[in-house]
Amino acid sequence: MATGRTHRPATRSRGIPEATVARLPLYLRALTALSERSVPTVSSEELATAAGVNSAKLRKDFSYLGSYGTRGVGYDVEYLVYQISRELGLTQDWPVAIVGIGNLGAALANYGGFASRGFRVAALIDADPAMAGTPVAGIPVQHTDDLDRIISDNGVSIGVITTPPGAAQQVCDRLVAAGVTSILNFAPTVLSVPEGVDVRKVDLSIELQILAFHEQRKAGEDASAADEGAPPMRATPNGRKGPDGDMPAVMPA
Repeated sequence: MATGRTHRPATRSRGIPEATVARLPLYLRALTALSERSVPTVSSEELATAAGVNSAKLRKDFSYLGSYGTRGVGYDVEYLVYQISRELGLTQDWPVAIVGIGNLGAALANYGGFASRGFRVAALIDADPAMAGTPVAGIPVQHTDDLDRIISDNGVSIGVITTPPGAAQQVCDRLVAAGVTSILNFAPTVLSVPEGVDVRKVDLSIELQILAFHEQRKAGEDASAADEGAPPMRATPNGRKGPDGDMPAVMPA
């Protein structure tokens, strides 16, 4: 089986926009669900709804893949699964190393969805000597002192950083120096990498803050709607209002 060290996805050479690349996994997830239900074909409207995008954008995205569907029939589900998987590089083996085997790192190591999507957790690495040799998800944890050798021996080109923020940049530098060219960063910090190295950041706190913003806005809208339904307030001589009548200019002690 080919490894990620010797094969790279063809998306850049084919000029597929980054925004389209970012949506391809959404389409693949929806198509995989259809395939598991033995659905043979799907319309652009149905697939767009399942992926959470509009159908015009979906058709434009698929045009970059050279897939236009058949009028009155739609898209062949199995062929699209293969086509998108190939474009994303998922028809080959991608060895992945996770650095930082705390709660999050261990949870990722135990996640069963990687293998079915073309990713193999090849190595687990941690700076704690007490962790060395401890099996997590059936894989023995190795010490960061051996990081260069571990990356080389396993042909790793994708590194996952789940360390505390203070250690993330140093780990990143060592991964890059060892030959890793793609990094998924879960540490809440911005990493600096040389040209040619791709970094994707996953910050759960930022996502929660965005949700908090929307919750606050919805609460404000509910409060405004409640105010609109409240009884009219009469003005007091000094301009103050109260729901039960005029409020005195000076409240009694």
